[in-house]
Amino acid sequence: MSVGQWSRDLAMGARFALAGGREGWTRSLLTAVGVGLGVALLLLTTAIPNALAERDRREEARSDHTFSQQKIRKADDTLIVLDADTTFRDLDVRGRLLEPEGPRAPLPPGVAEFPAAGEMVVSPALKELLASDDGKLLRERLDYRIAGTIGEQGLVGSRELAYFAGGKGLAKLLDGLASGARIDSFGNDDLGSSDAWDPVLLLLVLVVFVVLLMPVAVFIAAAVRFGGERRDRRLAALRLVGSDSRMTRRIAAGEALAGSVLGLVLGTGFFLLGRELAASAEVFHVSVFPSYLNPSPVLAVLVALAVPAAAVLVTILALRGVVIEPLGVVRTAKPSRRRLWWRLLLPLGGIALLYPMIGQGDDGGDFNQYLVVGGVMLLLVGVTALLPWVVETVVARLGSGGVAWQLAVRRLQLSSGAAARMVNGIAVAVAGAIALQMLFAGVEGNYTRASEYDVSRAQMSVDVPHGADASAIIGKYRGTEGVRKVTALSDVYLRDRRSEDFYAQITLADCASLREVATLPSCRDGDVFAVKGSEYDSESDHLAKPGTTLWTEPEDGAAHSGDRPVSWTVPQNIRPAQSREDPTGYERGGILVTPGALPEKLAAATSTRLYLSLDLSVPDAYDHARNTAARLDPAVQPMTWTSTESNDRYATIRTGLSVGSACVLALIGASLLVSQLEQLRERRKLLSSLVAFGTRRRTLSLSVLWQTAIPIGLGLLLAATVGIALGAVLMRMTNTSVRVDWPSVLSMTGIGAGVVLVVTLLSLPPLLRLMRPDGLRTE
Repeated sequence: MSVGQWSRDLAMGARFALAGGREGWTRSLLTAVGVGLGVALLLLTTAIPNALAERDRREEARSDHTFSQQKIRKADDTLIVLDADTTFRDLDVRGRLLEPEGPRAPLPPGVAEFPAAGEMVVSPALKELLASDDGKLLRERLDYRIAGTIGEQGLVGSRELAYFAGGKGLAKLLDGLASGARIDSFGNDDLGSSDAWDPVLLLLVLVVFVVLLMPVAVFIAAAVRFGGERRDRRLAALRLVGSDSRMTRRIAAGEALAGSVLGLVLGTGFFLLGRELAASAEVFHVSVFPSYLNPSPVLAVLVALAVPAAAVLVTILALRGVVIEPLGVVRTAKPSRRRLWWRLLLPLGGIALLYPMIGQGDDGGDFNQYLVVGGVMLLLVGVTALLPWVVETVVARLGSGGVAWQLAVRRLQLSSGAAARMVNGIAVAVAGAIALQMLFAGVEGNYTRASEYDVSRAQMSVDVPHGADASAIIGKYRGTEGVRKVTALSDVYLRDRRSEDFYAQITLADCASLREVATLPSCRDGDVFAVKGSEYDSESDHLAKPGTTLWTEPEDGAAHSGDRPVSWTVPQNIRPAQSREDPTGYERGGILVTPGALPEKLAAATSTRLYLSLDLSVPDAYDHARNTAARLDPAVQPMTWTSTESNDRYATIRTGLSVGSACVLALIGASLLVSQLEQLRERRKLLSSLVAFGTRRRTLSLSVLWQTAIPIGLGLLLAATVGIALGAVLMRMTNTSVRVDWPSVLSMTGIGAGVVLVVTLLSLPPLLRLMRPDGLRTE
C-alpha cells in the first residue's frame, strides 16, 4: 500500500469529520475536547522539570546564607541579613531583616531599594493577606509600614508569602540567638550540589510519574473512539458505495486523526489558559508563576506527534475485529467472546520485569529505571485489557430484575466494550494510586519518625536572648492569650578546675518547672538537688558533692560577668532527686537549683529556654504566642513542635503526588463527563422512543445510573486487585514486608467512585432534556 493512498484516505476521513454538518462537527468537537484535556495535562507534565528547575534557580539566586568558614568584614558593599521567618496558622512566611552597611550593599532579587527601618516590602500574596480580615493577627506581628512589593525574580511561587524588613543594629545580634550573616552578594552555588538520592526515593519518583501519566494516555485513547456506533453506520455506507474494508478503516482513522489534531489545538489552548490561571492557584501550598510552565520543546514535539499517531493506531486496531459490510457491521449482532489468555500476559509480563529487582531497596542497591517503568506500565495496561473481559463475563450472567435493571443490563450486554472504555481511565488511576499508597505506607518508617518531643506537655519552645530580663519575658508569655503554662529552664555548665575533663550541668528553675525534669521529694525556693537516674550520672556524681567549688568557662564569665570566671560552691543541703524526661525527651543529669540558691552573677551566665503549653481550645493560640515573640524580639523564632518528623525529599515527593493526583482527578472527571454526554447524544432517539411509548423518566434515569454503576464497580474491584498486587511487588522491591494498607485502598476506591458519582449527577440534566418525544424528529 503506497503512502499516497494512505494520505488520500486519511484526508477523506478528515473531510468527513470536518464537513459533515452539525452532526460531524459535534462529534469532532467532543473528540477534540476529550483529547485536548489529555494533551493539556501532558503539556503540563512536560513543563514540570523546567518549573522545578526554575524554582531551584530562584531559591539559589536569593540565598543569603554563607557556608564559608571565612567571615566577611564590614565594608561599603556588605549587608546584614537576619532570618525572620514565621508561620501564620498553617502558612509559612519567609522573612528577612536587612541592614545595608554601605552604598554598594547588594539588593535582594526582586527588590528595587532597601526598606528603611520600620518599613518592609512584601510579596503580592502577603500584601493581599495582610489587607484581608483574616490577616489581623499577622498584621500585629509584622508591624511595619508596607513600602513596596517584591518582584517575581525574588519569589519562588506566585502565592508565596515573603517580606524584607529594614532594621538597625542588626550586627550585634549575629553573635546571639539570631540566625543570619554578613554577606556581600546573594546566591550560593553550593545549593546546586546535593547528596545522591537513595534508590527507594528514585523508585518513588519513577512510579509516581508512570501512575500519573498512564490515565492520561488511556483517556486520549478512549477519546479518539467517541461516536463509535454512528461511525459504524457511516462506514457501512462507505462500503455500500464501493470502498473495500481496508480503505474504510483508513477513512475511519482519518476521522480520528482530524479529531486528535483539533484536540491538539484545543489542548494547547487549555494549557495556555491553565498556565495563566496558575498564578492564582495554590495546591498543597505549592504555587508557580506562568513563566515557569514552559514545556520542553523536544517533549512538546513528541506529544504533538504521538497523539495523532496514537489516534490512527488505536482506530486501526479497534476496527481489526469488526467486519464492516454494506448493510451494517457485525458489532450490532452478538459479539464473539473475548479471549482471556493474552490479556493475562500483560500483568504477568509486568511482574516478570519487576521480579529481578525484588530486595534491591537495601543500601547500595539500585533499580533499573527501564524495567521499573516497563513493569509498572504493563501492569496498569493490564487493567485496560482485563476490564472489557471482566465486564463482558459478568454482565452475561446477570439475571432478571426491574425494568431499569433490565434496560441497563441489556445495554451492557450489547456494548460492554464501550462501557469498559469509559471506566478504563479511572480504573488505571485507582490501581496506580492504591499501589503508591501501599508503597508510601511501607517505606514511611524509613523517612518519617516519631518526634522525641512530648507534645502533650508542650507545643512550642522559644529561647530567651542573652542579657534579656528572663523573668519579664516569662511574664509576657504567661499573660499571652492561649498560653496555659510556661516552663522556664535555664542552663549553664560548670567545671572543677582540678578535673577539667568533667562538667556538671546546672539547671536553674522554679519548683514547678523543676518537676518537669525530675521527681522531687519536696521543693521550695533555695533548695538544690543532685539528679540521679540519667546516663550522665557518672560524669557529674563527684562534682555534686557538698563543698565542691565549680567554675564557669572563661568565655561565659567574660560574656556575662566581666573578665573573670564565676565560681559557685555546692551547698551542704543538696538532696538527691530522680531524673525524668523533660518535654524534649532528654533526661537531665547534674544539679537542679532554685533561684534562691544561685548567685545573681551566675544566674546571668545561664541560657534560658521556655516551653509553652497551649490551650488549643483558644482560636489561633499558636499565633498569639508568635505575636508575643515578635514583640519581644523579631529575630527570635519560636519552634512549633510536631509529633512526627519527615525527610524533606520524601515529603516533597508525597506533595508532588498529591498535586499530580488532584490534576489527574480533574481530568478524569472532565473526560468522563464528555464521554457520558457523547453516549447520551448517540442514544437520543432511543431514549425519546422509550418515553414516547410510556416509559417513565425515573426508570430511564435509574437505568443510566445502573449502566454506570455496574462497570464502575467491576472496574474498581479489578483496580483494587491489580493495585494491591503492584503495591506488594513494589514493597518487596524495597525490601519492605508486605502489608495491605486497607484504609488507603478503601479511600482511593471511594474517591474513584465519588468522581464517577459526581459525573453521573452532572449528566442527569442533559439526560432529562434528551428524554423528550420531539427527539424523534428527523430532518
